[in-house]
Amino acid sequence: MHMESAGRVVGSTSIPHSETNRGTPIRTFLYTADGVTIDSVYDPPPVVYDSSPSPSRGLVFVVAHGFTGDVDRPHVRRVVKAFTQYGAVVTFSFRGHGASGGASTVGDREVLDLAAAVEWARSLGHARVVTVGFSMGGSVVLRHAALYRDEHEGRTGAHTDAVVSVSAPARWYYRGTAPMRKLHWLVTRPAGRLVGRYGFRTRIHHREWDPVPLSPVAAVPRIAPTPLLIVHGDRDGYFPLDHPRMLADAAPGHAELWVEHGMGHAENAAPDDLLRRIGDWAVSQES
Repeated sequence: MHMESAGRVVGSTSIPHSETNRGTPIRTFLYTADGVTIDSVYDPPPVVYDSSPSPSRGLVFVVAHGFTGDVDRPHVRRVVKAFTQYGAVVTFSFRGHGASGGASTVGDREVLDLAAAVEWARSLGHARVVTVGFSMGGSVVLRHAALYRDEHEGRTGAHTDAVVSVSAPARWYYRGTAPMRKLHWLVTRPAGRLVGRYGFRTRIHHREWDPVPLSPVAAVPRIAPTPLLIVHGDRDGYFPLDHPRMLADAAPGHAELWVEHGMGHAENAAPDDLLRRIGDWAVSQES
């Protein structure tokens, strides 16, 4: 895939927020490099009025949700609430999800959606970007970090400074668990795509990958020296532990692997304590 300038902002509006100690979030549509509109939200860090430690003003998290998620899902907003204790947060709906345009390619062209969101985050004045992806979003943040390297793509501002991949697959076409067999039916069959559209508000592209995108495990060696954290639950019903171990083995001495006891899959299963530890890890990567 040829990496172009990530995209541009279509227009933005302020949106109300229930917490009075917060700045006003901004909601906008971004254009990706291939012309897809992406529904995106910027949540600033909280305004601190007392002597408690303040979040890093230069840090912004860009959160990539899992398949069938979107920016308004409660579990995505819970992640935002946790990370705004450490910095600002940009969330967005992948193509084919929620109010975004286009159709889902289940992890392929979605790297362009993430690149547009990262570039927007930098345009808002943030010097450090940490991408955090869950499940499909976890595979996307790995490929994005490998493809948008600072030395090659820094002119676009679409590169990341640290990467957190949660519950991601290591390889494509995995069907070793019942949930993944159901997901493949959803993606590959016309009846499944109808269920995706009307049952999950997810519009899925009908074409197969051509060419097959860089796999997550092939992307990992290309990420160094960017800090990389791989997180996986030992009760993940979609991807067993050979997936995170394969990812970590692909970057010996570079990637940090956390296997979370009792955790299931992706955003829904990530406990608040884990989100806080991810926030602490992101802050600790500041040079």
